Parts: sequence; C-alpha cells; structure tokens
Amino acid sequence: MAEDLHIIQGTKEEQYKELIPQIKGLLEGEPDLVANLANVCAALKEQFGWLWVGFYIVKSNELVLGPFQGPVACTRIRKGKGVCGTAWAEAKTMIVPDVEKFPGHIACSSLSKSEIVVPVIRNNEVLAVLDVDSIDLNTFDETDQRFLEEIISLIEF
Repeated sequence: MAEDLHIIQGTKEEQYKELIPQIKGLLEGEPDLVANLANVCAALKEQFGWLWVGFYIVKSNELVLGPFQGPVACTRIRKGKGVCGTAWAEAKTMIVPDVEKFPGHIACSSLSKSEIVVPVIRNNEVLAVLDVDSIDLNTFDETDQRFLEEIISLIEF
C-alpha cells in the first residue's frame, strides 16, 4: 500500500469518517507500536493541521514522551499534573477549550490555546494518552472525542 494520505475537505465529522479507514490501512499488518503511534500522529496532524499531536506512554509513575508531530515537547509528566496527567489519573478524556483556564496547565508551547487528551485504556488500565494541541481556542468538542477515542481503539497496545 502506498502511504500517501488523502486529505479530505468538509465538516469535521466527514473528515474523521474519511480518515479512519486510511488509519486502519496504515495500522493493518504492522505489529510495531512505535511505528503505529507515529503514523497515527502524522495522519491526524496532516489532516487537521493542529499544532501538536502526540502520545505520552505510561512508564513507572510518569508519562514519557512518545511519537509525536509538532514542536519539541515536555518529556515527562507526573500523574495528576497538567491536562495529560489529569486524563491519566481520572482515566477519561479531557477537553480544554482554553488552556490558560486549566488549573496547573503545563505549557510545553506558548502557542497552544486549546487541548484534548484521550487516554488509551486496556483492561481498565491507562497505558498512554493521546495529546492534541491547537493554536486556536475552543478547537475540540464531543465530535473530536468520539472519533479520537475510536482511533485509539484501533491501536494494539
């Protein structure tokens, strides 16, 4: 399969619906977790043009930076700290319309204005989080949550 991504125009929902089969194609038959996380990040960043898309992986008592697309990032985040650490601690997706209003927000980039963090949960345990940042306020909503959670479910951890 060619690894070219077909960029879709249209509503956010239409974009996700066209992107998900492409992501399935990228993941199909590839057992390497790092390769799969990297391609998911690249596909999402290419399609939506967000500032930062990446994974933090739970290692011991910290989230450790994994594959990502975007500017350099924080390397380690403690449980319960910032949006990523909170999503890990609470084992739920966090949508933050304005990061400046989130108590304890960790600013890896001053350009980030809104954020969504989706935990990767397997067997009732958070193994990683998908972190997405936008340069615009109020970028993320329940549509993003629904489709990003679906994309996360496709990845074999």
